Amino acid sequence: MSSPSAPARRADAERNRAKILAAARKAFAEPGDLPSMAEISRRAGVGMATLYRNFPNRQDLIAELYHAVVDDICHAAAAAEGDTPGEAFFGWLRRFHAAGARKGPLAALLSAEADGDSPVLNESRSRVIAAGEPLLAAAQRSGEVRADVSLGAVLDTVVAVAHMRHDLAVTDTMVQVLFDGLRRTPA
Repeated sequence: MSSPSAPARRADAERNRAKILAAARKAFAEPGDLPSMAEISRRAGVGMATLYRNFPNRQDLIAELYHAVVDDICHAAAAAEGDTPGEAFFGWLRRFHAAGARKGPLAALLSAEADGDSPVLNESRSRVIAAGEPLLAAAQRSGEVRADVSLGAVLDTVVAVAHMRHDLAVTDTMVQVLFDGLRRTPA
């Protein structure tokens, strides 16, 4: 026996939800103070009731935005290409690093709201590791990546480097240094 699926949304309700998400994505990406729910409502061109019907609180909205970024990272792992397994792995890691600019502030908000133990962050981390593990394993089997590293440790290091208080060029250089250190070098 199958469980009943959620009722389909009306087309206008779907459009409103998409407008809210687009406005919130843009607002949270801007420097400065975090946007209020009223500001997101205004930018999306919807009423507060519509906003709260879709996202009962700010945390639900942030979680939805974060899930979208994680979905992109996981899809990128499935679609990673390169002439070698190592190239595919490093290409995906670059996408992961680039996504950090979008998910970093959202992750900080989720973590702060959950006193550092966010189910959304934990579940998302597991999904990203599961998506990227085949890429790392293939790159390790091909001899292009060191065999003594785990994907969790690599991703944590990429995130830590991205949080360094430097400009983007310095951060990108340090991420490249990390990538170079992951490459297996002949003894």
